[in-house]
Amino acid sequence: MIHPKMIRLTFALTLPLCAPAFAAPPVVSLVPVPRPAQEVAPAAADVVEVQASAQSRVIIDVIDERAAEPVDIASLASSALRDADADTATPATTEVSALAAERSPRPQPRGTVPEDVLARSEERGRAYDEALAASRPEPTRDPEFRAWITGFQTRARAAGISQGTLNRAFEGVQIQDRVLDRDRNQAEFSRALWDYLDTAVSPERIRNGRDRMDEWRTTLGRIEAQYEVEAEIVVAVWGLESAYGAMRGSTDIIAAMATLAYDGRRQDFFEEQLIAALRILQSGDTSPRNMVGSWAGAMGHTQFMPTSYLEYAQDFNGDGRRNIWGDNPVDALASTAHYLAEHGWTYGQPWGLEVRLPEGFDYRLAGEHERIRAAFWNGQGVRLINGDPIPDHGPASIRLPMGAEGVALVTFNNFRVIERYNPADAYVIAIGHLSDRITGGPAFRADWPREDRALSFAERQEMQRHLQAAGYYSGNIDGLVGPITIAAVRAYQEGEGLTPDGYASLSILERLRRG
Repeated sequence: MIHPKMIRLTFALTLPLCAPAFAAPPVVSLVPVPRPAQEVAPAAADVVEVQASAQSRVIIDVIDERAAEPVDIASLASSALRDADADTATPATTEVSALAAERSPRPQPRGTVPEDVLARSEERGRAYDEALAASRPEPTRDPEFRAWITGFQTRARAAGISQGTLNRAFEGVQIQDRVLDRDRNQAEFSRALWDYLDTAVSPERIRNGRDRMDEWRTTLGRIEAQYEVEAEIVVAVWGLESAYGAMRGSTDIIAAMATLAYDGRRQDFFEEQLIAALRILQSGDTSPRNMVGSWAGAMGHTQFMPTSYLEYAQDFNGDGRRNIWGDNPVDALASTAHYLAEHGWTYGQPWGLEVRLPEGFDYRLAGEHERIRAAFWNGQGVRLINGDPIPDHGPASIRLPMGAEGVALVTFNNFRVIERYNPADAYVIAIGHLSDRITGGPAFRADWPREDRALSFAERQEMQRHLQAAGYYSGNIDGLVGPITIAAVRAYQEGEGLTPDGYASLSILERLRRG
């Protein structure tokens, strides 16, 4: 899910750090990675309108746009009247009665209306009222929420949202208790990286990704040619965000954003997303009840937040709408490619490559803060996992996501571009590795320290307090293992004569407890 201000996935070793580059990366990588040939069609007319097929062992929530069309109240009422009067209706005839007059005569006084006529009239009236009520959603029940909506609509009109758009968007909107529960009780992410990758890059997800690459090859080739972002990266985002469109979310975005903005914990952020969602409705790209997604606001096949949609969504199939919600994924895939391109994607540059570190490697050089050309790393004896020298794709970092005992990676600028989609290292590695596997690349060859377990949030805070007491840590006790905590762990390891890989492991915490 694109998330410009909010991290959906909090991983123990994750915190984005934008360190200055030693040199700006090239627009096109100097050493492109060999890739299978793509079939590229030249014309927009070649976009194939194919329904996304069902994936095994997942539940598909099919969004039917027809269900969101405006209800014709008069038609419903007329239908109800016809149904109520069906038993007494006179068959229609095209003949003109001989009793017809050219002009209506003066009205004559009527006597008492028969009871059966009154009964039929009351029955028709009840049917009409029921039809009318059925066509309108229940008004907002909570008086405080209703008052908040009134105040918000004043702010929205000042931001250029029409009253008509507001009326359509908020018709029947209620507080979403389930959304509040999810927001207040978000499960702590404390899975080890290898456990996460086992799911994110599972054989099934790889197989389904290859199937989708084959199914949409022509369209993906055109998207790649236009935006200069490799098709397999776009497909990997699609696969990780929504299981290739099978799990797009079914929460009403207007109701969810209004609920979270009203709740007030992150009011400014969610009001901004709500205004953006209303702009999308006002532009005509979709209808209010068809705008569905996750409880936190991410929408469609590749989970765009409303603000990101406004800035980066594309109408690639040329139907006049930027439709990321429907069964056809073309606009969503093009929008993802556009997003990555606008954030600095370098065509032909890998996100990262698995490497082997030499004996005596200076682990103080590892980390996202060091961005050095390949010649330096090759001079240090670092090699690709197959023994080849590291190719020059611009400034690069050595990353040890699970310390010296796990997989070692050399990462390039495109790693940081994927971070703009989601800043968790676990997410970026999963996207990159899934894209490699979809195109036939190998699994990681190094082992993970699977005997370890991830630290809980409380344990990460405890580690920070121990490091602080020992004079190694001066940051906040926030339970986030980012660059400051990693540097503190590395300094502690050096002081203890350990390998200074900065890995905040359970064994380090236990050692700190003893010390």
